[in-house]
This record gives sequence, C-alpha cells and structure tokens, in this order.
Amino acid sequence: MNAPADIDDLSLMMTTIARDARRASTALRRAATEQKNAALKQTAVHIEASADTILAANAIDVANATENGLSAAMVDRLKLDPARLDGIVAALNDIAALPDPVGVKISERVRPNGLRIERVRTPIGVIAVIYESRPNVTIDAGALCLKSGNAAILRGGSEALNTSKALHDQLQQGLTDAGLPTACVQLVPTADRAAVGMILGGLNGDVDLIIPRGGKSLVARVQAEARAPVLSHLDGLCHVYVDKDADIEKAVAITVNAKMRRTGVCGAAETLLIDEARLSEFLPPIAAALRDAGCHLKADARCRAVDPSLEEAAEPDFETEYLDAVLSVAAVHGVGGAVDHIATYSSGHTETIITENDVAASKFLNDVDSAIVMHNASTQFADGGEFGLGAEIGIATGRLHARGPVGLEELTTYKNVVHGVDHVRD
Repeated sequence: MNAPADIDDLSLMMTTIARDARRASTALRRAATEQKNAALKQTAVHIEASADTILAANAIDVANATENGLSAAMVDRLKLDPARLDGIVAALNDIAALPDPVGVKISERVRPNGLRIERVRTPIGVIAVIYESRPNVTIDAGALCLKSGNAAILRGGSEALNTSKALHDQLQQGLTDAGLPTACVQLVPTADRAAVGMILGGLNGDVDLIIPRGGKSLVARVQAEARAPVLSHLDGLCHVYVDKDADIEKAVAITVNAKMRRTGVCGAAETLLIDEARLSEFLPPIAAALRDAGCHLKADARCRAVDPSLEEAAEPDFETEYLDAVLSVAAVHGVGGAVDHIATYSSGHTETIITENDVAASKFLNDVDSAIVMHNASTQFADGGEFGLGAEIGIATGRLHARGPVGLEELTTYKNVVHGVDHVRD
C-alpha cells in the first residue's frame, strides 16, 4: 500500500489497515502453532538472504538522521550492522522455539455444584505498536504479536522508515510462505503524524491495545489521547546502588557495564548511588573506571567533597534519562537512603544493588517498587532476550497487566471456559 496523498486518503488507508487487521486476527487466532512458527522461521531465512538490501536501506536512514542532527544515542538505536541483523534473525528463531501461550490453561477449579471452570490464555486481538528509531522493533513486535495470535499494526518512526519497510517486506514473505494473511502484520507506510492520531482514536474500535515505545513526548501523547487501552513503556531512569558491603571489584565492573555497554538503551544506568559509609573508599575507583570508559560524571555535594573535580549535579540531573555517556552520582544513607532516592526519582524501570550482604539485598529487592530489581547484576540485563522471552515489545513500567519485559504471555488475555453437565441455576 502506498502512502496517501491527502488526509482523506490517509483516513481511508488507516481504516482499511484496521479492518484488514481485524479480519486477519480471526484467522490468526485459529492458526496452529506450527503455522505461526513457520512464518517466523521463513522470515528469518528471508532476512538473511536480503541482508545487503536491508543494510543499504538502513544506511540511507542513518545518513539522513545524522544530517538532520539526531543525537548520537538515537543514531546508535537506529543503526544496523551485520551483527545486529544476526540478532534479529536469532530473535525470530528464539520466538519460534518458545511455547505458544495461546490455549494454555492458567487455572482450573471445580465448584461445589460440579461446574468446572478453566481460565485459558487467548489473544488480545489487534495491537497497534507506535515506536521510534529502532528498526528491530518492526520484527520484534511483529513476531511477538504473530506468535501470541494477535494481528499487529506497526507505526515506526520516520527516521527508520526505509529500514522498517525493508524488514517488513521479509515478514510479509514469511507470512505468505506459511499461508497466513499478510494483514497479520501491517506497517503503516507513511511518516505522516496524522496517522498516529488516527490510531489513538481507535480506528472505529478495531484496535484493542496500543503500545507506545519511545520518548516522553510520544508516551505522554498516547496516554492523553488514546481511546483504547495503553501498555506504556516509559523512561529508563535506572539506578545502580553500591552498598557498604559491596565487593569493590564487582562494583566497578557492574557499574561500568550498566552505564557504558550501550548508553542508548533503556536499561542503561543513569544514576549511581553509593553508601556514604564507604564513599571515600568506593567513589575514587568507580569514578576512575567510568572516566576511563569515556563517561562524564555529575555529582552531589557529598561526592564532590571526596572528588572536587566532579561536575556539580543539579536537581534536574537526577530526573534525566541521558541515553549518553553521562551519569549522575549521589551519596545515600544505607539501603533505606537508596530506596528513598529511587522512590523519588526513578521511572520504575530497573534498579540494582551491589552487595555481599543478603539482608541488605533482600531489603532492597523488597522495598524498591520498580518493574525489575536486581542483585549484583548489570541493569543492561533488562531485556526480553536476556529474560528468555526471545524478544520484547518494550519494558512495561506501570503496575497493571504486565511489568518488565513484554513478551508472549504479556500479549495475551484470558477467557473463562465453563464445563457443566446439566447445570441450571435456581
């Protein structure tokens, strides 16, 4: 489908996409696991065969993004190379290998009157995913929706449109090879922002769930305007807390990895907290390792008293998702102080404690109310693939339906199946 010439054409295109998705969702709901897996595996084959075409399309997007002044972090999210393309292929095969959640019995109970009631997983229906920058989301989101029995409407960012189209073409081939409707996964083929507004309007009730994956402004708009349920992926304002009972070598290695492995991902640490009881001992080696890795540090007054060369941190710094080689640093009073700081500033994404004290670790893991809490592990493990989900649509930071990496199970709902014999109600 070609991009529309005006708003009337756009409206017709979007309602057609939604209507086709609804029809496809019915076919997909009935599809056998083997058929869905075949579509995923064939897509992987087509991506491998079309690697040069996909990377050429990505090179155009990266060049345009650089020329248009996108930040280094955004360009990094956008860029594909052979290794990242191999990762996309691996994710497809991983998702194909995962158990199909559709039809799984969650629970069963028998009432005193003999009625047997089962709770069974079922697809949500039609899911619209609105995302920015990362072209791999085109495949991750499409594949997860497909395997979980949901039709997908994908609206990627304009900066990645060429790459997303090239990847989506391979997904369409995979669906065709498996005998499934190509409307099971559709890509909105225009950068017109009015298309987003139409999705948020619900497209005549044909959209059952909207998942935004992007920056604050995108998520805020979706939450404010959506007329369908929203599963939000908010900022990754992640924290590393170094407890007084930490092993300093572990603290250095984990902190540097959490911040610098990839600074542009949502699981990258943005704030380092250090127990004031060991601040003068722990701060210098951690700060030195971070600087050696190319990280710029902004610190509070207590940290600057130990190392005056650190830049002074302002209050807004502790509320900032840098997505860059910049890290805020603060001293806190024990685990309780770390928990309080996180409660004040965190986006509810991922937090980790570095300690050899199991009591301190237990308190941190129990008291921090984020979607992912860790002990002696880098925040960069906040990833669907690392959680064994094959891939993810995003990290849900809310408190309803799903928290953390959103994979296959999180893209299903359930129905109640009731078995009777000759039951009638008095």
